[in-house]
Amino acid sequence: MKDHTRKYANPTEIRSYETSDLSAKRTSHPAADPSAILIRMPEVMGIVGLARPTIYKLMQQADSGFPLPVKLSGSSARSAPVAWVLAEVLDWTRARIAARDRVAA
Repeated sequence: MKDHTRKYANPTEIRSYETSDLSAKRTSHPAADPSAILIRMPEVMGIVGLARPTIYKLMQQADSGFPLPVKLSGSSARSAPVAWVLAEVLDWTRARIAARDRVAA
């Protein structure tokens, strides 16, 4: 019997996605520009530190500013594949950090 489960990176093992410190896999790709890199849900969860349901709730709240996903196929099915733009996820994360710093000041 084949194992059809997908194996994703453990969020604690996901490297920093700073533009100056992309992993070797990403930098060898011609689209090493974070605004052109699409990441899937496990990577988003690892970067922002939130669970899947929380991320989808944030996307429904207009004031959260959480980036919307990019459709990866023409399907309109609920389970159609999506991904997020790496630069947008990083920008949202930096905005949360900046908001924390403004409150602390």
